[in-house]
Amino acid sequence: MAVLDINQARACFPSLRSGHIYADNAGGSRTTQAVIDRIVDYLSNTNAQLETDYAAVNSQRVSEGSIAAVELFNATSLDEVGFGSSATMLLENIARALENDIQPGDEFIITYEHEANNGPWKRLAARRNAVVKYWHPIPVSAENPYSLIYRVEELLPLVSSRTRLAAITACSNILGSVIPVEEIVKALRQRAKEQGAMKIEVALDCVAYASHKRMDVQKWDVDYCVISVYKVFGAHNAVAYVRPAALQTSFTSIVHDFLEVDDKPHKFQPDGPGQELVYGASAIVPYLKSLTPEDDLTASFNAIAKHEQEILTPLLRFLTDAKQVDRGVRIIGESEINFSRTSNVSFVVVGQNAIKSKNIVEAFNKKRGISIQCGYFGAYYLIDNLRPKLDINDGVVRISLVHYNTVEEVEKIVDVLREVLA
Repeated sequence: MAVLDINQARACFPSLRSGHIYADNAGGSRTTQAVIDRIVDYLSNTNAQLETDYAAVNSQRVSEGSIAAVELFNATSLDEVGFGSSATMLLENIARALENDIQPGDEFIITYEHEANNGPWKRLAARRNAVVKYWHPIPVSAENPYSLIYRVEELLPLVSSRTRLAAITACSNILGSVIPVEEIVKALRQRAKEQGAMKIEVALDCVAYASHKRMDVQKWDVDYCVISVYKVFGAHNAVAYVRPAALQTSFTSIVHDFLEVDDKPHKFQPDGPGQELVYGASAIVPYLKSLTPEDDLTASFNAIAKHEQEILTPLLRFLTDAKQVDRGVRIIGESEINFSRTSNVSFVVVGQNAIKSKNIVEAFNKKRGISIQCGYFGAYYLIDNLRPKLDINDGVVRISLVHYNTVEEVEKIVDVLREVLA
């Protein structure tokens, strides 16, 4: 397995030169210099309306962003990807494009994860008199009621002859766990077939997944997939994949603004974010490939995963040490160190000597130089349904690391935690 050149990676991010430790990457990663350079170059030299006679270079540059998105998703065509202002807005517009293809009594299966992939389907269900079912995560440790994971055994009983759509999350931005997408989707489709479901589609949220692991919409057999570019080392926009069959047979409404759907045969085009941001996204794939000598996305993500296990180890070992468990520290999600989780770690401090999550973050803020965060991070119902119940307004502490973080940085984070929890 190729080894990540951490120094080369860090040199690509101008914001890392200050020495500040960014450990809130699930809220937004740092932006590479190459992305910044392309945005500036676009605005300086080729900023013009698309598809004009004098803007051929402009249009070509914007298409380069779509080419990068195709490679990130492992899609097959530029017609399958489109940019928007956010993953939430893209999924909302996808849901609205499906409006007339949803019948009363159709069933949607959703999770308690981020509202980006929940809210649009709940609103669509309300408009079309569809039924919403929830795939509940369950605890895997008797000692920690917050040790939640999603299991296929709890998903499959939800499938019926009326199941129309499953909206699932490849990686929880709270739990840090990764679901086996290919296995889950295969089992889901098989059960739907057995139950006599006429048509089932899968909408996959990869926002918390895409900076950690390789995506493959073809292998996964999903119909819709979204990521946030600003959480994959780019600028603040998002991009979605839509399966060609869905464009042809499921999209029945005209949707404007962030998702452009023309009269059939439908086209899925970048529309909405600044053209310079789309061009900036074209620098993400070359950056990721540069992380290993193979110049290959799969090799780079394998190296990223290995490095993230190394930086995850000292943090999870500290938080799950018997002394900290006795202190009241509880990991939200699994605490094992393996490739089935990313380097996003959430926790609370409960019990007789509980500490508010906000107070832990404030202690870091007073130290200066390290950014972590607390809250419910868009997954309101996941936090609100934890038992024993937590204060939703205080939420959980989240330390979210990516490949440009170092073991030395994590050790400094642990030093502050040791002081706070003393």
